[in-house]
Amino acid sequence: MTSPTPSTTPDPDRPSDGPTATLFDAVATEHATIYGYGIVSAHSSPDENDLVSSAMAEHRERREAAIAMLTGRGAKAPLPAAGYQLPMPVHYPADAAKLAVRMEEDCAVAWRATLEQANSEQDRAFAVTALTEAAVTAARWKQILGTQPVTVAFPGGTE
Repeated sequence: MTSPTPSTTPDPDRPSDGPTATLFDAVATEHATIYGYGIVSAHSSPDENDLVSSAMAEHRERREAAIAMLTGRGAKAPLPAAGYQLPMPVHYPADAAKLAVRMEEDCAVAWRATLEQANSEQDRAFAVTALTEAAVTAARWKQILGTQPVTVAFPGGTE
């Protein structure tokens, strides 16, 4: 489940081939994450402003690059939902950090799926970078929360 989640209505524009479909799904996850970082920003302490700002910028840049990849293949990119349902209530800075971890982990799952389906060197390189960046940002949020371990051996998976 992507956090925050849009409605579960299938998108008729979602491509049917694996590599393009997973890229489409990753863009949808990035849309949700960018929305979620608005909530994280509103509830984080001032000490986390730099992390929130850099994470949001990273996700926006990644989303735009992935959209360009999709449209370069003649595929439509998913549109952001009008709203998203959060997977948890967010009222305090710790809640915001937990949401940020969840979103980064969801991005790692999406980009790992893209990596696994990639059939070009460009797609693999892009997905590896996205997966790595999501894992590093999740680790930074886990440090703030005092969560152990802060990293996992294989981000985006269940190993």
